[in-house]
Amino acid sequence: MAERMRPRSIDEYAGQQQILGEDKLLSSLLKDVAAKRLSHPPSMIFWGPPGTGKTTLAKLIAQTVEASFRTLSATNAGVKELRQVIDEAKVRQDLEAKPTVLFVDEIHRFNKGQQDALLPALEEGLVTLIGATTENPSFELNKALLSRARVFVLEPLDTLALGKILDKALHDMTRGLGEADLELDQDAREALIKYSNGDARSMLNALEWLALRGLKTIDRESALEALEKSPISYDRDGEDRYNLVSALHKSIRHSDADAALYYMTRMLDGGEDPMYVVRRLIRIASEDVGLADPQALIQATSLKSVVELLGLPEADVAIAQVTLYLALAPKSNAVYEALSSTRAEIQTSGMLSIPLHLRNAPTKMMKDMGYGVGYKYDHDAPKAVARWEALPQKIIGAKFYRPKDVAFERELIKRKAYFQKLQEI
Repeated sequence: MAERMRPRSIDEYAGQQQILGEDKLLSSLLKDVAAKRLSHPPSMIFWGPPGTGKTTLAKLIAQTVEASFRTLSATNAGVKELRQVIDEAKVRQDLEAKPTVLFVDEIHRFNKGQQDALLPALEEGLVTLIGATTENPSFELNKALLSRARVFVLEPLDTLALGKILDKALHDMTRGLGEADLELDQDAREALIKYSNGDARSMLNALEWLALRGLKTIDRESALEALEKSPISYDRDGEDRYNLVSALHKSIRHSDADAALYYMTRMLDGGEDPMYVVRRLIRIASEDVGLADPQALIQATSLKSVVELLGLPEADVAIAQVTLYLALAPKSNAVYEALSSTRAEIQTSGMLSIPLHLRNAPTKMMKDMGYGVGYKYDHDAPKAVARWEALPQKIIGAKFYRPKDVAFERELIKRKAYFQKLQEI
């Protein structure tokens, strides 16, 4: 069904107006090639989720510019197959003056050697590369290839585009299900559109499966059964994971409890390892709450035991509890900044010698060398604070931890000033 219903022209193509709309770059490029202002389209990478029209768009581009279309799958093609396509493209260019569009599906699966094998052909203009990938090209493709190709981001298809595709498949008499006289009630239609998660292929395959069952009227339950997938789209090994955990972290830092709970729930319901979420929450408790609320780290670390004891789904409420606690806790990154400032000082000044009075002196030789001389035992001093310098001579007076004027750190500002006054020589 998905193959039969592929658009036959750019005008039939639904969605992706962010790159195909009026005066958008890709539309302008195609017009320039069609008007012979460009001899061939530039190479490009289509990055987007499955079922968003990457292959279809590549075919339509080749058709629009009257180019020969060759396709390879990076899962089973190697350098040998690449060179064969390039050699054929050179012959075609010499004999017919006809450009070649090479479509490489799942191009992120090409290793560095295979990617490098494409470069000379792109430099000479023998082929126009159109690569399709579901993975972030900046992580998976080398810089040399990316510098020769424009990346276009294809978004999950919106409800308007999916509705257009669905209605056409239902009523098309030759390629679609027009003759099957299939009827979807409104709830079923909405379910197919909503839970296909922007994937037209998934939606059309589900529709075809319903037709093959011989059903004439489709309800919501049947539609969901046909989709055979969770309504939550989540790739634990791909960019989804890192975008969601980034959104979770930043929402907690922003003290937006509702957004934090939303992203946390998407991760758990998408199948994320709950311990991965716990580890992130522990990091957030130190980095973004810190000593503004010392209970935050205790809450987050205790969550580890809860998750280990209960597992999912029983531990989901506890994870939600800690997420909300951190989101609504007072925020301070003073500890994080103190650590960064300390590291920067060490990088600048190097590993300075430990003052002699702070050194341990377990042997007579060390004592004779002055180790431990001048050290004053704090508990023997008034108010249990002796007057001596703890930092190396070169950086005496350096201030790394600067508490923020917020929540519990207000108390730490007072304590820090109190002890510093007692320590003054």
